[in-house]
Amino acid sequence: MAEPVRLTTTPEGIAVVALEDRDSSNTFSSPFIDGLMRAFEQVRGDPGLKAVVVHGYDSYFCCGGTKEELIAILEGRLEFAALPFYDILLQCELPVIAAMQGHAIGGGLVLGCYADIMLLAEESLYGAVFMKYGFTPGMGGTYIVPRRFGDVLGNEILFTAKNYYGHELRARGIPARVLKRTEVIPAAMAMARMLADKPRLALTELKKTLAAPIRLALPQVVETELAMHRVTFAQPEVRSRIDARFGR
Repeated sequence: MAEPVRLTTTPEGIAVVALEDRDSSNTFSSPFIDGLMRAFEQVRGDPGLKAVVVHGYDSYFCCGGTKEELIAILEGRLEFAALPFYDILLQCELPVIAAMQGHAIGGGLVLGCYADIMLLAEESLYGAVFMKYGFTPGMGGTYIVPRRFGDVLGNEILFTAKNYYGHELRARGIPARVLKRTEVIPAAMAMARMLADKPRLALTELKKTLAAPIRLALPQVVETELAMHRVTFAQPEVRSRIDARFGR
């Protein structure tokens, strides 16, 4: 059985984290979460590394929460804050490049937004679909999505829960590079090689400084989102929306 998350390293000191949970289409399954955490634990333990590239497989980058997780939140058995992986790209001490060559939906988009650098694909879909289910965004999405996409577009993404093609986002002027899908991972690796040419200490110090405002803001954002979840998940229509979107 193939590993849901595969870590490889290059001689230049680049860690490549490949998200390849084909059984769950890179949703937040338990094997996916465990594999992601193991990969970044290995990255943390390797002093020879200087940069990290995260990418998906085929047309998938990451597609967010499973039906089981959403129902567990609805029933009060789980809070997203108890899933200690969602900001793992932010907490990594090395600069992280999200090569989002495939669809990034819901929590999968938020996960990618915690990278220091994002690359998107023209043909892939990107959306924060929380509100389609009738509940408010989580995982710090209310903060990090507008921060990455700009307040006006970020608010639109969150409120409408629409999926946008990468070429649409490029036309809206997002600050991330948008390339053809086949070009995303090679471009991310080329950028990582540029980073790996720098001293590790300089890279970690710059990451610490640039990530500090997000790390500082996130605990209060998460508390606010959890409070909203306690209200919005309580709506009777949320379960039916979840059932309808995932199929019973």
